[in-house]
Amino acid sequence: QVQLVESGGGLVQPGGSLRLSCAASGSIFGIYSMGWYRQAPGKQRELVATITSGGSTNYADSVKGRFTISRDNAENTVYLQMNSLKPEDTAVYYCNGVDYSGTYWGQGTQVTVSS
Repeated sequence: QVQLVESGGGLVQPGGSLRLSCAASGSIFGIYSMGWYRQAPGKQRELVATITSGGSTNYADSVKGRFTISRDNAENTVYLQMNSLKPEDTAVYYCNGVDYSGTYWGQGTQVTVSS
């Protein structure tokens, strides 16, 4: 089993920045991809960004140029640096990990962008 714990959410003004962290523990050696998804009220969960064990990244068009995903293998942690935040980025952000047994999710962290 894999456990994922997110942190770093909060309230920020438009144009501001936040950094989310996702700490992985448990049987993590088989994880080949980790990422961030988000779900706004009344909407489906959507991909934000992913990063593979080799460091390849993928971003949703809506966040390209503003968000950066990275990972610290020594700390088993994935980060999402979010800059130039917009009100439409408001959502619960979920960490995701995938290995050959299945997909794992964190509990989510709320990000609210509002003046």
